[in-house]
Amino acid sequence: MTLPKALAFDVFGTVVDWHSSIARETRAFLSSCLPSVDPATFALQWRELYPQAMNDCISGQRGFVVLDTLHHETLQKVLKAHGVDVGQIDPAQLWHVAHAWRRLDPWPDVAEGLAQLRRSFPVVTLSNANVQLMIAMNRYNGLQWDALLGAEFAQTYKPDPVAYLTTVKALGLAPEQLCLVACHHRDLAAARACGLMTAYVDRPMEYGGAPAPDAGEAQQWDWQAENFIELGHAFQAAPGM
Repeated sequence: MTLPKALAFDVFGTVVDWHSSIARETRAFLSSCLPSVDPATFALQWRELYPQAMNDCISGQRGFVVLDTLHHETLQKVLKAHGVDVGQIDPAQLWHVAHAWRRLDPWPDVAEGLAQLRRSFPVVTLSNANVQLMIAMNRYNGLQWDALLGAEFAQTYKPDPVAYLTTVKALGLAPEQLCLVACHHRDLAAARACGLMTAYVDRPMEYGGAPAPDAGEAQQWDWQAENFIELGHAFQAAPGM
C-alpha cells in the first residue's frame, strides 16, 4: 500500500480522553449546583448535544460559529435540562466550565506515539476544534503539531466534505496523499468518500466503556491499530519506508 505524505488527526476521542477529562473538570462545579449528578454522566450528556449543534452550522440553519461557542451554548442547554437557572451562575464561571474542553488529557500512548509518527510524516489536526481552543489544549497537554487545521480553517464542521478537502488543499496534497487518523468510523467514512486514506485507532474507553454511537459502522480501513505506537510500527513496516 502506498504510504501517505502526511497524517491528519481527529482530536476529541482519538488524541485526547474527553470523557474522563470533562468529568474531572466539571466535578467541583457540579458539586455546587447539581450535587446529585454524576460528572461522568454529565460529560456524556453534554457530548450528546455536540453533533446537532454542529449540524445546524453545516446545514446553513445558522452561520459558522467556533466550537468554543457551541460548547458554551450546549453547556447551558444541559444545565437547563437539569433545572438549573443559568442566569444565576457567574458568566465567567460558565465560560471557565465551557473551556474545560481546552483542558483534556491525551491517551497514555499519544505523546510517545505522536512524536514517533512526526519523525516520519508531517502531523496536523483535522479537528472540529477552533484554533484558539487547540492552542490552549496544546499548551495544557504539551502536544506538538505541524499545523492546526480543520473546521475553523474550512468554516464548516466535519463530516462536511469541505472540512476534509480544505485541509488537503492547505497541505498542497491530493486527497489520496493524506491519511486521516481517527477512532470514529463516521469520520473515516466521510474522509474516504473525499478520497483520503484512512487509519483507525481503537479507543474503547472514549465513552467510558460504553459503545461509541458509530460502533456498528466499521469498514476495512487502510490501516488499523490499537494505539499510536502500534500505528507507527505499522507504517514503519510498510514497503517504501
